[in-house]
Amino acid sequence: MKDLLERSHNSEPDGDLLAQLEPDRLPAHVAIIMDGNGRWARRRNLPRVAGHKAGIDSVRMSVETCARIGIQALTLYAFSIENWKRPRAEVTTLWRLLRVYLRKELSTLLDNGIRLCPIGRLDQLPDSVRRDLDETVRATAAGGRMQLNLAINYGGRAEIVDAFNRILDEARRAGTLDSLSVDEDTISSSLYTAGLPEPDLLIRTSGEMRVSNFLLWQIAYAELYVTETLWPDFTRAELYRAFLEYQRRERRFGGLSHPTLSASDSTEPHLVGVAHTPSK
Repeated sequence: MKDLLERSHNSEPDGDLLAQLEPDRLPAHVAIIMDGNGRWARRRNLPRVAGHKAGIDSVRMSVETCARIGIQALTLYAFSIENWKRPRAEVTTLWRLLRVYLRKELSTLLDNGIRLCPIGRLDQLPDSVRRDLDETVRATAAGGRMQLNLAINYGGRAEIVDAFNRILDEARRAGTLDSLSVDEDTISSSLYTAGLPEPDLLIRTSGEMRVSNFLLWQIAYAELYVTETLWPDFTRAELYRAFLEYQRRERRFGGLSHPTLSASDSTEPHLVGVAHTPSK
């Protein structure tokens, strides 16, 4: 890992930021709400779809960078259940861009050992999108460096509902419905992200201070990093700053600091860090 960081330091303009990272304290699972494509386009008097197209570069950078520095899982909020309310032309363009991304980036995913795992209510996607997703999942199944979760037709509440329905269905099939007892482990193992560590770090671009129905169960103790930067302007340097801010946090999980805080010290956990980076 250290050798990898040293090679990156020598070859990247953001090497100074990268060199400050502690390899042993990187988040295992990073989640990103990719927000601001529409505003990015509007500020340039461009159609909204231009912002979505520009945001693909930030997706590519984030995926490659996280895999290269040793993040175990990256979850990107690509399309929410609520996004169906957008104009049909915009939704159609989003599906087309997703298909283009999957085809163009397959070699990059394979070269970097990245395994694709779409999560959400995938049965409601257009057939062409589902086919391309299935093909990419099969092609990248052996990737062992990082799992890339694409949250598509996803909603945090819907995921919890689906988890409970899955639990109930299994109990009915096993004939144990009358004695069914559900605990946190039962729910966690029935979520779309079962088997993965819960997100350590949730990044949101565009400055909005909300989680937008994303990974509601899993982010219970995630550190939040909000930047005013719009998604198409989100750079590798900004990603490194998010990791650096994460490493400055003291993660208490409801407990106390070590050493124990004095009575005069605050015991409120530092939940949100806002990076006041001017949007372009």
